[in-house]
Amino acid sequence: MSNTAPRPIPVLLPTQVQPQKFSTPHIEWTPKKYQTAPQPPPTDDTRAQDQELAYARQFLDGKLIKKTRPRRTVDFNGGVGRWNMLRKLRPNPFYTHQMRPCPPAIINLLPPKAYPDNASTSLCTKFVHTSTNKIRCPVNVVTWTPEGRRVLTGSTSGEFTLWNGLTFNFETILQAHDTAICTLAFTHSGAYLASADKTGIIKYFEPNMNNLTAWQGSSSREAIRGISFSPDDRRFATASDDSSVRIWSFQESRVESVLTGHGWDVKCVQWHPTKGLLVSGSKDNQIKFWDPRTGTVLSTLHQHKNTIQALAWSPNGNLVASASRDQTVRVFDIRAMKEYRVLKGHKKEVCSVAWHPIHPLLVSGGSEGSIIHWDLSSEESSQAPLIPPPATNSKLANLPALLTLPPTPTTLPRATLAEAHDSNVWSLAFHPLGHLLVSASNDHTTRFWSRERPGDSEAVFSAGGRETTCCCGRGGWRLG
Repeated sequence: MSNTAPRPIPVLLPTQVQPQKFSTPHIEWTPKKYQTAPQPPPTDDTRAQDQELAYARQFLDGKLIKKTRPRRTVDFNGGVGRWNMLRKLRPNPFYTHQMRPCPPAIINLLPPKAYPDNASTSLCTKFVHTSTNKIRCPVNVVTWTPEGRRVLTGSTSGEFTLWNGLTFNFETILQAHDTAICTLAFTHSGAYLASADKTGIIKYFEPNMNNLTAWQGSSSREAIRGISFSPDDRRFATASDDSSVRIWSFQESRVESVLTGHGWDVKCVQWHPTKGLLVSGSKDNQIKFWDPRTGTVLSTLHQHKNTIQALAWSPNGNLVASASRDQTVRVFDIRAMKEYRVLKGHKKEVCSVAWHPIHPLLVSGGSEGSIIHWDLSSEESSQAPLIPPPATNSKLANLPALLTLPPTPTTLPRATLAEAHDSNVWSLAFHPLGHLLVSASNDHTTRFWSRERPGDSEAVFSAGGRETTCCCGRGGWRLG
């Protein structure tokens, strides 16, 4: 090998295309800032000391101090505003916003009214929060205030408790009655509140919980189980354990008529949303329809085999749902005065029932602590086989034609929360917008439930429409 230096590679490009060095100052650029490599941030001694003090403050006096965390909330303001904007920008009056089943579509979740043909968007099966008083006692009744901002509960201790409907925190408490509160109802205008207790005392309250008047509303101090206002708020009806339904003048606080016909305690009464019609349920297993003007019985239904615990009119007033101790919920159509659906799914007696304000959904609570959602818009039902018509030469040829009619359809549950509470679910109430459900139970708690979120892998529907785990520390629903 020779020690001579390697020869340079000849330049094959012509001279005019070779890169040249320019000496023009406006073309040449040299950086003047950030010329050093990136360095780690300097250590802040004061910040480290603050962290040590905060850690030491957690164990003040040998006790662990809990950190303050922001409360979880279900804020409907964004969805309502977005829905109003889409209504103005929609291409045609029949346009319906479609929801995508993925987590990024959560911000596009609109109020239930935006999905008129999709009732599954209104199933409130996601656990949100549990509210409990310091003095624990069973909660008998729960309702939303007319503007939908707060939740009012009545307990066996005679206390009214007001909870925030957005952050679900405690707001105020009032000793309203001396005995257990059995029922309460706001007027349709929202100007007044009427409540009754176990000794038959009826009281009026203003929205600021100022007590206006009180009087004895039942004979022999029997409990009043139900209160319902007429559509014009001039009168209200009460159901009492003295086997009577009474109609009262709201302004004068006097009884106008006493409707007698039930053979046992009357457990519930509901006034029709728009008509002069009353429906009541009793311990004698009967549902009676009344004319409040004359006080006469218009019709009596005998389908239930045990005590009727609760009644509820549908928002349009065509259907009435009844919950009974015979473990069934039955829906009746008053236009034909016939049984419309039989809802079977509870393992014990049914204690409460409530309609969704927008969609044909029904929710019921049982004494085993379960909450079941029913979708009456679906056609899924299980029917018993029809009785074949008898032969002409048979002795059964003279049977009435009713035996060959199809039986009432039995609707299957849409979603089941098997362990929503640890005891009887005494009361259920939907938010006026339909995106929240609140339940009151004998286990001393008031619980809030919201709609499932799009693409939630832990949703009830990912488990086949059923949730069997509990939401109070033993597994179950986690908040997203």
